[in-house]
Amino acid sequence: MRARHSLHAIAAAAALLLPVAGQAALFEDDEARRAILELRQKVEAQRVATEQQNATLRAENEQLRRSLLDLQNQIEALRGELARGRGTDEQLARDIADLQRRQKDISQGVEDRLRKFEPVKVTVDGREFTADPAEQRDYEAALAIFRKGDFPAAQAAFADFTRKYPQSGYKPSALFWVGNAQYANRDYRGALANFRALVAQAPDHARAPEAVLSIANCQIELKDNAGARRTLEDLVKAYPQSEAAVAARERIARVR
Repeated sequence: MRARHSLHAIAAAAALLLPVAGQAALFEDDEARRAILELRQKVEAQRVATEQQNATLRAENEQLRRSLLDLQNQIEALRGELARGRGTDEQLARDIADLQRRQKDISQGVEDRLRKFEPVKVTVDGREFTADPAEQRDYEAALAIFRKGDFPAAQAAFADFTRKYPQSGYKPSALFWVGNAQYANRDYRGALANFRALVAQAPDHARAPEAVLSIANCQIELKDNAGARRTLEDLVKAYPQSEAAVAARERIARVR
């Protein structure tokens, strides 16, 4: 009996302990769920934070990439400006060089044109003097005509020269050649006048003795032998050392 009573006591105690054990198990399940929830919340919070961090990093990387791209564009633009600047400098250098060459050419052209009008020193028949380029050109052109044997044209050219340049240093020589052209054209009186003008204007001229001899020749052609003889005698007296005086001495005896 006593043993059975003990078994009943044990069973009753066990029955009393069963709710307590159930309650303990329930408590442990709630704690586990809360821990799991907290862990999930932490994981989610960590995930969100990580995503935010990643988003921030992506934004910063994108901003950095754009900044680098802008910087690269600026560098390329500067390179382009430098290249254009070098090109501009080179073009400016070429333009300046071209302008300098043109200026030099223009200056040279002006100097050449001015030189054409500047008096030049010339020596004709032993006389040195200054003459305008046009004056020199006209005289040489007339003399070239004479040397070709075109005496009518030479007479016209030298006559025109003496009228155009009455004060020219060429004038005594021009008178000599126009007289010779007239003599060749048988214009003895015209030749006589020009030879006398030469001797009167420039008695010390290198052509003066020849002019006096030519005066005598004109007088002979005009049948003035007496005048020719006197002219030859005057030639010998005035220019005794000249070649014309040698010829005059030979002719004096033949002129009657």
